[in-house]
Amino acid sequence: MYYFVGGRGCGPRGSRGGFGPGSGFTMGWGMGAGGREGGGRRRMFDGGELRLVLLQLIAESPRHGYDLIREIEELTGGAYAPSPGVVYPTLTLLDEMGLIEEQATEGAKKRFAATEAGRAHLEERRAEVDRLIARLKELGAHRKRADGAPIRRSMQNLRVALQERLSRGEFSEDTLHDIAELLDEVARKIERLR
Repeated sequence: MYYFVGGRGCGPRGSRGGFGPGSGFTMGWGMGAGGREGGGRRRMFDGGELRLVLLQLIAESPRHGYDLIREIEELTGGAYAPSPGVVYPTLTLLDEMGLIEEQATEGAKKRFAATEAGRAHLEERRAEVDRLIARLKELGAHRKRADGAPIRRSMQNLRVALQERLSRGEFSEDTLHDIAELLDEVARKIERLR
């Protein structure tokens, strides 16, 4: 099973994420209460697509399973990471197919490198591989656009400032209207931004 990091994904809930039929992306950008997308878990890839993504990342640089999970999470801007329960069996399958091979390393972690057969397989499927990697990057770009961290920080600052001002005592009627006018003015300016 795959999971979202932070409960976020792409596309309307239950859709193919706007990436077209058969894309294997079935996540939702819509956020539910508490910042979690309804249900939390969504299917990201079919098995063949995940094999290609992992093989591509291993071909770029030999990696451990955990490195692959982190790399996919980084590509998506933290929106998605495959679970170890799917990554490790897929690595075993790629190894059995002769597309990757374990490298000698110190410690218990298995690091894999692409074989010549693995590189040839990637070249045969280059268009599909590029499309899958582009989709992961697009999810990351969307996450970055939709994240709005500076705005959330400013909203929090505004809330704290208002609460602090309210806790200091009663407002005069004029002060209440002045604050409301400031907030309305900011709202109007935001609406006009492009």
